[in-house]
Amino acid sequence: MIPLIRLMRRLSVLPVLLASFTLFALMVLTFCDVVLRSAFSAPIEAATELTRIAIAIIVFASLPVLSGRGGHIAVDLLDPIFARLHLERLRDGIVTTLSGVMLLWPAWRIVDLAERARSYGDVTEYLAIPVSTVTWFIAIMTFLTAAVLIARGLMIWLAPRLLWEAGHD
Repeated sequence: MIPLIRLMRRLSVLPVLLASFTLFALMVLTFCDVVLRSAFSAPIEAATELTRIAIAIIVFASLPVLSGRGGHIAVDLLDPIFARLHLERLRDGIVTTLSGVMLLWPAWRIVDLAERARSYGDVTEYLAIPVSTVTWFIAIMTFLTAAVLIARGLMIWLAPRLLWEAGHD
């Protein structure tokens, strides 16, 4: 099981690289747009739609990796109570697994939206990029995030040491 977890950790570099390159491209786009707008009064017309697409790619490429590492922001108001009762693992397993299961519903809704955009032939305003392409990416990454959360939640319950051992080689 540990080799599988190590493989998943190595594969998690791919969406991080995609998000990183997209963020760099967004930075270059923003810089060029500001310079062209300020110096030449010639903004990049498609900058807004490219920014929206880039933000979607950055967020949804990062989401499965962040979820797999347990890196979400958490409010710890009740942590002392759970610690006193020795229920942290039970709580973490329930919350993580239920989060993954609940994420399946929005993922299926996004699939519906992607199919609707494809059937209508929706494209972006300036570059005519099919909206369904970006929406399908969002759907796939949402399903992947749900699967990661469910797997992590089950591992918290069934094999919590594997999560720790695989992360500390």
